[in-house]
Amino acid sequence: MDMESLRIFTAVAAELSITQASARLGRAPSNVTTRIQQLEADVGVELFVRTGKRMAMSIAGERFLDYAQRLLALEEEARHVVTGGEDGGALRIGCMESTAASRLPALLAAYHAGFPTTKLELSTGPSRMLLEQVRNGKMDCAFVALPTAWAGTDALADLGLSMKPVWREELLLLLPASETGVRTTAQVRTRSLAAFKQGCTYRAIAEEHLGIAGNTEWRIQEMGSYHSMIACVAAGACVTLLPKSVLELARVPAALKTLKAGRSDTCLVWRTDYDVPAFSNLLTQIGAQS
Repeated sequence: MDMESLRIFTAVAAELSITQASARLGRAPSNVTTRIQQLEADVGVELFVRTGKRMAMSIAGERFLDYAQRLLALEEEARHVVTGGEDGGALRIGCMESTAASRLPALLAAYHAGFPTTKLELSTGPSRMLLEQVRNGKMDCAFVALPTAWAGTDALADLGLSMKPVWREELLLLLPASETGVRTTAQVRTRSLAAFKQGCTYRAIAEEHLGIAGNTEWRIQEMGSYHSMIACVAAGACVTLLPKSVLELARVPAALKTLKAGRSDTCLVWRTDYDVPAFSNLLTQIGAQS
């Protein structure tokens, strides 16, 4: 097993096509096929299931892909560290959808201007998933909202993670026009919450704020973007909770009402032992903008 074989394997896994992976890699299809067969012989299992001209990942292949990606990332990290950051390296950043929309563009633009040779990879998701991806090495760092229950605890340290508060968000409960006269959360009559999937800290805050737990009158509509949540509220079908910084970016009908729902810090989280030039440069850039 060598790094080039792992690179070929991850390309085929992404394309699920020898032909397309070959074009992506600039290799002959026969060469890619041979390297995959050699890798399968090396690990002792089939990594792909072949049915005619179609390919699919085997269960073993799906498991192996996670390790292959981590090994490739570790190799790139090692090269970056031993050269003192001269090669630019790569930084895999996770963040919440809200942060990607309202906070990261300016920060990453400034980072790229200062360190143009560093390859930045950005993925979004709920905070709980991002924390796990940082912990297991799939992400180098992530911008998350920590669960309320973790305040003042050693939960992050127990996971081998460190954190730095970066932005404080004012949270707002967005209500449909039918709730015009509402002044407190207790007066809200709408019984549907638009939110991201489980693992989103803002969803947990909304559920607690609205007293949804154990209340059979409430239902939750899971959505994939704030645009769809705001549209759902505008249609009078639900309420949603979101940062004020995100709401200010959206074209929200004037008839919609907001209620304050507290504040939440967006924190940068990383593995405590993670110390590479590309990440140190990110911390420096954050410090320069704060």
